[in-house]
Amino acid sequence: MYTGIRVEGALKPVKWIGTSLRDLRSFPREVRIGIGHALFAAQEGKTDPAAKPLKGFGGASVLEIVASHHGNAWRAVYTVRFQNAVYVLHVFQKKATRGIATPTREIDLIRRRLAEAERDYREMEN
Repeated sequence: MYTGIRVEGALKPVKWIGTSLRDLRSFPREVRIGIGHALFAAQEGKTDPAAKPLKGFGGASVLEIVASHHGNAWRAVYTVRFQNAVYVLHVFQKKATRGIATPTREIDLIRRRLAEAERDYREMEN
């Protein structure tokens, strides 16, 4: 039973929104390991050096893990907005057509999944 109380030293659970976990499993092993390390740090309440605040989400509660492998760019977006859980919102291979900015369609999906995470967390806390 989940009590919503964090025991000192305990890890926050990771909750996967949408197809995030399935998508991560399709990534190259080295990328999965790097993202896993960064998510483990988030579970401990820390921020991995590979994680940076995602622009457009106001502050540092939505973070993007950036991983490169064989010239390709991979991303995992998660939120630490909630005290008792880490929510992975979106995981994708970035195929930039212009510059380094995250494409609008990806940002829109992240916003929808963040709203879904907020609903899930409220239900979990009640």
